[in-house]
Amino acid sequence: MKKILASLMTALSLSAFASGGGVAWDRFPTEKMSDMAALQNGAKLFANYCLNCHSAAYHRFNRLQEIGLTKEQIKDNLMFTTDKVGEQMKSAIDPKEAKAWFGATPPDLTLVARSRADGAKGTGADYLYTLWRSYYRDDTKATGWDNLVFPSIGMPHVLWELQGERKPVFEEREEHGHKVHVFTGRWDVVKPGQMSAQQYDSAVGDLVAYLNWMAEPQQKQRFSLGVGVLVFLGIFALFAWRLNAVYWKDVK
Repeated sequence: MKKILASLMTALSLSAFASGGGVAWDRFPTEKMSDMAALQNGAKLFANYCLNCHSAAYHRFNRLQEIGLTKEQIKDNLMFTTDKVGEQMKSAIDPKEAKAWFGATPPDLTLVARSRADGAKGTGADYLYTLWRSYYRDDTKATGWDNLVFPSIGMPHVLWELQGERKPVFEEREEHGHKVHVFTGRWDVVKPGQMSAQQYDSAVGDLVAYLNWMAEPQQKQRFSLGVGVLVFLGIFALFAWRLNAVYWKDVK
């Protein structure tokens, strides 16, 4: 009964919290997208903590060479589900077992950084960066964890040993004649993890940078090509303008 009441209290608090627009998304450190060491560490975190349950089936291991890893490094450190570097990045878990354990089949993460964007709150990278830093213990949940960004999330906190255990600090406010619990933006440390708060935030930034790169590996080339096209069109417009002036100069 106590667990049921606690669950209801938490649900009501989070419902009121969500009705106020939900937790604000923190800004993902975009400079990590051009940091090869960060991308490589993100790939390592993904292979060790995410690929156990989630696939990235639209991505192949050999593409990791584009972020500076050799075939030997990929085979020795990142490949646990296959021995062929050209294979797709598929999860180690059976989808049927995953659905039985978590209530749903863990989604493919190849494009997750692009699919979670919200024009009002931020990019998909902002969402993921905030999500992995918003877990807290909740014994009323089947997994033992809940999340401020995604209440009643089915995915446990796989990075908890790195971050440790925290609990969000709420304050009670009155809005429209009703008392609601609002997240203050502060966290109380319940149990420290293997990393400091700064180190963990940096590691999550690396992981999100990798997911963002995986969602569109050609992003840099696309931007460069776009700039080149705009420069070409600008020069072409100048020549066209002068040619037009020469062509019509004798026409009265």
